[in-house]
Amino acid sequence: MHSLRHYISKVNCKWFQTSCSYSSQSLILVNEENGVRHIVMNDQKTRNALSVSMMMQLMDAINKDRDNPQLRCITLRSSHAQVFSSGHNLKQMALDKVGQSELQHIFTTCSKLMLSILKHPVPIIAIISGVAAAAGCQLVASCDIALATDSSRFSTPGARHGIFCSTPAVALYRKIPEGVVRSMTITGIPITAQYAYTVGLVTKVISSDKDLENEIKIITNGILENSRSVLALGKQFLYQQLNMSIEEAYKVGGDTMVQNLCLQDGVEGMNAFIEKRHPQWSHSEEIYPLK
Repeated sequence: MHSLRHYISKVNCKWFQTSCSYSSQSLILVNEENGVRHIVMNDQKTRNALSVSMMMQLMDAINKDRDNPQLRCITLRSSHAQVFSSGHNLKQMALDKVGQSELQHIFTTCSKLMLSILKHPVPIIAIISGVAAAAGCQLVASCDIALATDSSRFSTPGARHGIFCSTPAVALYRKIPEGVVRSMTITGIPITAQYAYTVGLVTKVISSDKDLENEIKIITNGILENSRSVLALGKQFLYQQLNMSIEEAYKVGGDTMVQNLCLQDGVEGMNAFIEKRHPQWSHSEEIYPLK
């Protein structure tokens, strides 16, 4: 991805590699700049397969200093020009080579990764240029926002290799219409970026790499203008309400808005609006002290 290489060369902050106890090899690059943490999957040999090592390193990078108020947003992308992620590493999944307990460990680790994204207090943005397949497609569906180039493709082709994409379907069912999920998982046929946008898997489709970098800047700047504590509370509710009845969702939604208005930044936001000035966010989760 030429624009990514250009971006890495431009940033003043140092990109660094990270590894974990599961592997001595670093599979990702991480950079943090002005409150935005950029995570780049960098295992081109396996097309960013979600091996246990890759998933553990992603979790480490995502969860590092997660409660630091200076962390405001995370982006997730690939250094590969044509692949976001090819999904699970199928070489790790042959029963006669790894055994049932190791297979269970792979999927447990994957679930922990996806849930760490959903439960993270800051917005996480997937940036896709190329193929997002199987668990790679699941990774996209788990992120809060997804930006894709128009050449990107999304698929869940596991059944073609003898393994139905059951866990990817968990994330997809909560993101796009059921009929689309059934078609994707049963046939394995990829969908285009434009169709992914139409059904809600992708937030926006970008025509060029240059425009993609501009859009990333627009989105991240929009997030940085808001209070971290307000967004964290709101993100938590968005996912919490999915399993509620509409009556319960309205009740909990109302309670959440009251809780929001009692935050220090809730009070500051209202006062700034009334006084016609820009809010000065504290990003604190503390309740406003009543006199």
